[in-house]
Amino acid sequence: MNLPVWIARRYFFSRKKRSFISWLSILSMLGVGVGTMTLVVVLSVFNGMEELNRQMFKTFEADMTVSPRQGKRFMAPPALLSRLQRVSGVQFITSVAQDNALARYDRAQTVVKLKGVDDNYLLRQQLDSAMLEGRLLLQRDGVNYAIVADGVRNDLSISPVDILTPLEVLYPESGKSFSVLNPDAFNRESLTVSGIFFIESKYDNFVLSPLAVARTLFEYQPDEVTSLEIQLLPGTNEETVKRALQAVAGAKLDVKSRDDLNIDLYRAIYIEKLFVALTLSFIILVASINIFFSLSMLVIEKKADIQILFALGATKMMVRRIFLTEGAIIALVGAFTGLVLGVLICLAQEQYGFIRMGTVSSIIDAYPVRLDARDIILTGLLAIVVTVLTSWFPAQRAAKVV
Repeated sequence: MNLPVWIARRYFFSRKKRSFISWLSILSMLGVGVGTMTLVVVLSVFNGMEELNRQMFKTFEADMTVSPRQGKRFMAPPALLSRLQRVSGVQFITSVAQDNALARYDRAQTVVKLKGVDDNYLLRQQLDSAMLEGRLLLQRDGVNYAIVADGVRNDLSISPVDILTPLEVLYPESGKSFSVLNPDAFNRESLTVSGIFFIESKYDNFVLSPLAVARTLFEYQPDEVTSLEIQLLPGTNEETVKRALQAVAGAKLDVKSRDDLNIDLYRAIYIEKLFVALTLSFIILVASINIFFSLSMLVIEKKADIQILFALGATKMMVRRIFLTEGAIIALVGAFTGLVLGVLICLAQEQYGFIRMGTVSSIIDAYPVRLDARDIILTGLLAIVVTVLTSWFPAQRAAKVV
């Protein structure tokens, strides 16, 4: 065995009588372990939150969205739809007409986001897992239906079972002065509620309707839309398809992925994750400072041993390596223990969900976690590098003992 490693191992593991310095070294090792474990767990929770948001957005939003760079509507003739459909990887293209509107049901009313979609929308089967009541139906036998969010149902006290009470949607008529007292200032459409869905509060004011109803209400032209939602085939490379779609759409239209539409949320999660990681890194730094003091006191305690080693022919490099190895043992044992415990806690939380959210309105019961190999590697490297660096100064001091 390498002599410096053997001596360092003896100093840490083979003490017959535990001194204050040895207990301080163990405490430092525990501090590194706790800091490493906490950092792994917290970063995994942020990863889980990010993944949860992606899953929720995937339930309602398309893989790609084509929208105008200026204004809120554009012409989407069949020729454009045909060219977009021919792009490799495209599965469905849904024409969308969306705007704010006033919804009335019985004696209640509220402002909603009316989203008119064509028949391709239901083929995407995104809302299948989000339905609370009723069924996915937009049009049948000449009757127009609406699928409303749970928030709209609560605001208007809607019952999908009641087919006699219509959901009336109103939108200001263009070319007329707006006045809530003038009933002729609004375009009106009546819909029968067919189902209720719930995803999360961001979508709680949506009402889905047939595209023709929305175009009539908003006074759109036959080929006019607010956006085109494009669903891709499973396993398709999104960036490649995005570039191809943008080439077809031209300079006046903008193609955005689902992540592009929610970039502000992901950026906020990333920044919060970064600051929390920096804050928790101070735990590891404090533990490393303890390693600095424990090794410094160990150098004083072992001053006689160091002088004997020099007398036997040891070099300054050898003595320095002994105390660097001592610090490395503390760092490696603490970091490895913390990483193992952090991974086990995350796996247990993912499997059993024993740490609950604690809110009744939450869409999930337990905190989501997702382990990322990069986070684990970076956390381990951080713990090892910081603790080894703080071991350098005591080791350098030991090499200068005369």
